[in-house]
Amino acid sequence: MSTDQKRAARRHTLGLLFAAGVLAASGSAPAHAQGRQEVRIGYQKYGTLTLLKGRGTLEQRLASRNITIKWTEFPAGPQLLEGLNVGSVDFGTVGEAPPIFAQAAGANLVYVGNEPPSPASEAIVVPKDSRLRTVADLKGRKVALNKGSNVHYLLVKALEKAGVDYKDINVVFLPPADARAAFERGAVDAWVIWDPFLAAAEKQIGARVLADGKGLVANHQFYLASRPYAEKNGEIVRILLEEIAKVDEWGATHPKEVSQLLAAQTGLDVDVVALAASRYSYGVKPISKEVLEQQQKLADTFANLKLIPKPIAVKDALPPAKQLAAQ
Repeated sequence: MSTDQKRAARRHTLGLLFAAGVLAASGSAPAHAQGRQEVRIGYQKYGTLTLLKGRGTLEQRLASRNITIKWTEFPAGPQLLEGLNVGSVDFGTVGEAPPIFAQAAGANLVYVGNEPPSPASEAIVVPKDSRLRTVADLKGRKVALNKGSNVHYLLVKALEKAGVDYKDINVVFLPPADARAAFERGAVDAWVIWDPFLAAAEKQIGARVLADGKGLVANHQFYLASRPYAEKNGEIVRILLEEIAKVDEWGATHPKEVSQLLAAQTGLDVDVVALAASRYSYGVKPISKEVLEQQQKLADTFANLKLIPKPIAVKDALPPAKQLAAQ
């Protein structure tokens, strides 16, 4: 079998697996456009959806169905999922922790896929001249992060490994732009952040990595949809995943082009996005039992720390057929 045939087979398998999880389970028929439809996609300043937006291939694929796309950028995952929950977006991508916080808050969302682990794409950083040398040194210090983002779990696990109680540090909740400003003026001692903000801090202000996610967290990127949207428009979600898979295949083998495209889309320097892209993992897949178990560990950890209002079962945010398979 040729390489092209193998890629086509993988995309076909992805489509079938998603169809089994949403289309067949919900009993919804494929959605064909009647009049003009709009798919509202939430994205962040980096990642496969940013590449997909930049290449324009999804627009081309959906044009024949009289479907347009509205792209909305969000500063972080929690804000994106809030948009999904209130109905301003239909589909988007976030890190590991945001779906846990959103589900605990009652958001009616569904997991539809994930990228492979990318643990080096997030880190705890300190100023280049900081006297802090280990995670244990964070005890009693101010640490900035975006509440409910993937880095929230990284901090918890890094402190756990270092033998420091979460309550023994002063966590300051700030979105990326505000956190960087606080970091630069010395208002916080450390910052827990993800790419490309991480790469920008390293390249532009010499931020020093105290610890990244390697050996601590998986740091998956998840694709989620509003449950009502996914159940009514399963065929469109399948197309979204197919186009994401194509961009993943292209991105994995075209690092220079990826850096140039991301630089154009984000306004960041090419060397910044090149560093970030070198740490990214490509290859969208349906949610597996292993990934589900990893997400449940996050949920249990946040519940034990009282960071979410109640314990949750992550499988409840899967398509119905997937929920049954997880039992």
